[in-house]
Amino acid sequence: MSIVCLGEILWDVLPTGKQPGGAPFNVAVHLYQLGQSVDLISRVGDDDLGRQLLAFLEERNLRTDFVQHGPAHQTGVVKANVDDRHEVVYEIVQPVAWDYIQYDEALAQLISAADMLVFGSLASRTPATRATLYRLLPQARFKVFDVNLRPPHYTREVVGYLLENSNLVKMNHHELAEIMGWFGKTADDELAIEWLAARFSLQAVCVTLGAEGALLYTNGQLHRSAGFPIEVKDTIGSGDAFLAALLTGWQAGLSPTECLHRACATGALVATHQGATPIISEADVVKLLNIRTI
Repeated sequence: MSIVCLGEILWDVLPTGKQPGGAPFNVAVHLYQLGQSVDLISRVGDDDLGRQLLAFLEERNLRTDFVQHGPAHQTGVVKANVDDRHEVVYEIVQPVAWDYIQYDEALAQLISAADMLVFGSLASRTPATRATLYRLLPQARFKVFDVNLRPPHYTREVVGYLLENSNLVKMNHHELAEIMGWFGKTADDELAIEWLAARFSLQAVCVTLGAEGALLYTNGQLHRSAGFPIEVKDTIGSGDAFLAALLTGWQAGLSPTECLHRACATGALVATHQGATPIISEADVVKLLNIRTI
């Protein structure tokens, strides 16, 4: 199976130093680690930070063919405040290179041939990348929207459009409550998920609940998985690893409950490390699952 991730690629600046990051970037890295064929569409600057990100991708054996670069804008940087290990706060620099991802026919061909397209709301904060995404969405067979609301970098109009053009949507419970508030609807997780799926004709809605686990609504049924008790280093990239594992299970035809359980384990595993993209493997996930079973 082949998956394309589109959006931001950047450096998370932490008290301990800088780490490669950006939700689509993180999802792509974890998809590859879980055995998927993956391509990343993004943009970096012609600067040292951009070259270092490309080198990191190459070290992890990910293709860089569709990561654009140019001299007009610097490579993305985000300052991450991890004082609260369970709730990271981000200061996102603007404008940067990934705000200017350019459309071309090669991207359309790539996406039309792929099984899934993964995208978020952050990369749609500026007209250039938003226009590129909007042109590419009709080419995708299966569209995965990783909501990822980062104020003030989104609008209700854009998020609504992306919801209308998605098949599977993943968000956290804070984002679910905010979106339901836009429509004057209840923030009760189970009722909200069912309403959202019906309102936007979604094949699946997944809501993460932090340490409490996650919910997945599909085919008219709600599935739940408890969280995994772990020693948290930081939660950067945990949700991205969760999504990568969820999609890997979905592609493999696992049951919704098993997809969700494996995703929770993978997200928890990443939270036991510092940084968004620690080296993990399917064997590491299985080990954590076995511990829970025991």
